[in-house]
Amino acid sequence: MKDPRNLWDRFWSQKQIEAIYPPVTDIVQELIQFVNPAGKLILEPGAGTGRDGIRLAKLGARVFLLDYSEKSLKLAQSYLKTTGQEPSVQLVMADALHTPFRDGTFDVVFHQGLLEHFRDPNPLLKENYRILKKGGLLLIDVPQTFHIYTLIKNILMLFKLWFAGWERQFTIDSLERLLSKYDLEIIYYYGDWSRPGIVYKMIREIFLHLNIRLPMYPRYWNWLTRMFYELQNRLKKKRLFLYTVLSIGIIARKR
Repeated sequence: MKDPRNLWDRFWSQKQIEAIYPPVTDIVQELIQFVNPAGKLILEPGAGTGRDGIRLAKLGARVFLLDYSEKSLKLAQSYLKTTGQEPSVQLVMADALHTPFRDGTFDVVFHQGLLEHFRDPNPLLKENYRILKKGGLLLIDVPQTFHIYTLIKNILMLFKLWFAGWERQFTIDSLERLLSKYDLEIIYYYGDWSRPGIVYKMIREIFLHLNIRLPMYPRYWNWLTRMFYELQNRLKKKRLFLYTVLSIGIIARKR
């Protein structure tokens, strides 16, 4: 079996920060409903570009961006330099399953686009739980099952064309059941659709491989699009629609 570290080094080495879409869900806005980041110790394992962690650092948090990919951390470091500020951010090269922190270190642990890459998610969650303070918050953000993204992804995995090799997905129910194994109080769940849509993003990626650059955001923004997005913003507050969004998240408090 190939070392997944090499896969992610290769993946991040091909990326430029300005060409990477932000996460589908606005993790920072969801999180600050429940915690004031100022003065808090926050860890983002599997940090990728680290953009959300850096945003929290700008709000006064002391943030640790952890990844086992050197290329990921270099990308995060490059992005940090472009912010024109000096927020309190520390880069840590380590495995998210075996972090170099003591029990109960962090006020907040959060990750997006990480848990779905583990066939057994429990070792990651156990480590998240271990390093979280009592009363601290754990935020987990993952792809949602009932979406065209899942269909396309599984077709690509079948033909061994998926960039990550393998990836799972969750419903809001399966994610809740997973977290129920730990002494956590689920206090909030959320989700959102991709903007622009996932099909456009994939078409754009295919064109990039052909050296054809489409704009990151298609030029069809008009009053109808704005109305549609406003409708989405209202619908995503309803639990029923969390079975249609691209990404879902849960915020839980350690008892």
